[in-house]
Amino acid sequence: MCTGSDSGLGSDSKSDPDSNGWSRARGAVLKSLVLVGGALLLRRLTKSTTRWDHARIVAESLNGEKFSKEQAVRDPDNYFNFRWLSCPAADMVDGSKVLYFEQAFWRTPHKPFRQRFFMVKPCAKELKCDVEVSTYAIRDAEEYKNFCDRPRDQRPQPEEVIGDIAEHLTTIHLKRCERGKRCLYEGSTPADGFPNSWQNGATYCTSELAVLKNNEIHAWDRGFDDDGNQVWGVKGGPYEFKPAPSSSFNDVLNPLSFASQPLGKRIEGSFVLQE
Repeated sequence: MCTGSDSGLGSDSKSDPDSNGWSRARGAVLKSLVLVGGALLLRRLTKSTTRWDHARIVAESLNGEKFSKEQAVRDPDNYFNFRWLSCPAADMVDGSKVLYFEQAFWRTPHKPFRQRFFMVKPCAKELKCDVEVSTYAIRDAEEYKNFCDRPRDQRPQPEEVIGDIAEHLTTIHLKRCERGKRCLYEGSTPADGFPNSWQNGATYCTSELAVLKNNEIHAWDRGFDDDGNQVWGVKGGPYEFKPAPSSSFNDVLNPLSFASQPLGKRIEGSFVLQE
């Protein structure tokens, strides 16, 4: 092995071996980091969302306290400010999520006029949808009032909940929304809906549901007679429920004014009181 003279140090024609070694090592480290990072990113991008992931996302979006306040302010003649409240109630053996759901006027949140169980699960593989959301009546609805507002040890327990799931009411099949749309999932009941004779000569009802970002929910229920005429439910579009600060529904000092139409007439046209 040949060695150079000391006079060669500092010459432009020769470089420090230690410096060259460090540069090569640093380049190798950077290249490795780029390769590892790229592999992790590719893995993340290509990781598929499972059927149960979709069901979990929808169930989490349905949960919580939401209000239709903004819509009621924009169009007080046709929409109320309702409180939507839902929370987990039980898990079925097959993994389906059971949620308790209730609605009330914003002024009287602890006096719900609509109570249901949601059951959320993936669509069957043969169906062209991602998530199935079914609604069920509650065997003893009075026992469940304000379920979500109570401490857990003062609620009916999961095994009781499962036993209190009563009549099947509707099923909505949700699909992921196309790229560019505001929603994450959307869907509806079949075109011929489900049997319903709540009022005004209705023989069936239909429901539409959309899950948007930030846990916003759009819901539209309507009733029809044998001739296909809409006989109950709002006609202008779905109710829009948006999460709001927890203190908002207690702010009785900032009431909404709905004096432009008689209360009874507006209730008759409101989807949320119809089943």
